[in-house]
Amino acid sequence: EQRKQPNLRGLPTAVVQYNEWKGGALIAVSYEARGHGVKRSMRGHEAKQVCPEIQLVQVPVARGKADLNTYRNAGSEVVAVLSRKGRCERASIDEVYLDLTDAAEKMLAEAPPENLEVVDDETLKSHILGLSNERGLNPKENVRDWLCRKDADHRDKLLACGTVIVAELRMQVLKETEFTCSAGIAHNKMLAKLASGMNKPAQQTVVPLSSVKGLLDSLPIKKMKQLGGKRGTSLQSDLGVSTVGDLLRFPEKKLQEHYGINTGTWLWNIARGISGEEVQGRLLPKSHGSGKTFFGPRALKTIAAVQHWLNELCEELAERLCSDLDQNKRIAHTLTLHASAYKSSDADSQKNFPSKSCPLRYGTAKMQEDAFILFQAGLREFLGSYNIKAQGGQNNGWRITGLSISASKIVEIPSGTSSIMKYFHGQCPSSSKQAQDDCVQESVRLLPSGFSSQKSS
Repeated sequence: EQRKQPNLRGLPTAVVQYNEWKGGALIAVSYEARGHGVKRSMRGHEAKQVCPEIQLVQVPVARGKADLNTYRNAGSEVVAVLSRKGRCERASIDEVYLDLTDAAEKMLAEAPPENLEVVDDETLKSHILGLSNERGLNPKENVRDWLCRKDADHRDKLLACGTVIVAELRMQVLKETEFTCSAGIAHNKMLAKLASGMNKPAQQTVVPLSSVKGLLDSLPIKKMKQLGGKRGTSLQSDLGVSTVGDLLRFPEKKLQEHYGINTGTWLWNIARGISGEEVQGRLLPKSHGSGKTFFGPRALKTIAAVQHWLNELCEELAERLCSDLDQNKRIAHTLTLHASAYKSSDADSQKNFPSKSCPLRYGTAKMQEDAFILFQAGLREFLGSYNIKAQGGQNNGWRITGLSISASKIVEIPSGTSSIMKYFHGQCPSSSKQAQDDCVQESVRLLPSGFSSQKSS
């Protein structure tokens, strides 16, 4: 939004999702606004109370809900630059993993850091975890000293090459897109992810192997990916673990006894900074989704209201799936409905609305029909947890505060079926929903038998 409106550069700014209740929900907050105490968990009115001069920018709206396509496309611009240097895995709209092993090995063979006469300023601003300064150098000279060591082991030399490459990439992203980005540079995805958020904005943090123990010893257990929920709570309550370093007290067998063989071994490994998860070569999303929240008095109270919004969400999802199929020759297999709900008469109504899935049938009308069936099944189960029967359009005091649908298990169409794309050319973007439904149904029917058994990576 600041790129679109340069006059917002340097001003406290937040992007607000369409919803007039309490000023709308903040989905992004500039660093200038964060400096005034504005948080993404706030709503527009709260943000103005904390920071009266904040500029609130509305997310584009389509079909009565936020349209995030602008931001997805912006993320794609950054990915396009980063992917020039290595295997790239797009993790979200604004997060990417990049495997620089080959690029770093090549640099080490042809132009190692120890031979560099000039190291650019952005590289010298890197934060090297655990870096001592026994010689009393200024910070940039100290970083140069570490990068250009001749006696460093092979792994640290690769890390030094990665540090130079990432600084260059970040500057290239800024030049081509006007976006800044922060980075974590490490020997595996887990450590890189942790480091990426340590020095923001527009900075990079390096994790040498010698600093891994120091990083993890004091890291709160819930800050670790996959441990922010029930499993992290279990570690805290059952084993008294408060930091990742606390896991070092437990033998692998003990962790396996509590959490199973696979999870126990995984916990034992992460306590030591070990992760074998590879960067997947994926520039495209693993799934597509469309959702909307209904805060406060906007909570949905009738089946008709739910069906209306499911229809809107399905229209957006069908459009994105059609675009994916047209551009990337990919097709999705599973439709999933998620919802959040509560019982208005129950003071302690924390029961979860169950997620429901079914095979995905292409075409807006089919998707709308299936999504509604999934919702009805979820509602029956949700009300059953209160020992209440769902009866037709009767409300029984339920309220829906969030709806989303997603398409997953997306795979490429097998070779030999590319000719089916002629059924989509010029039809999917058509304003005629029936034409879109017909072309998609026809194309899916032409897929060879056995295709549905394939799995996504």
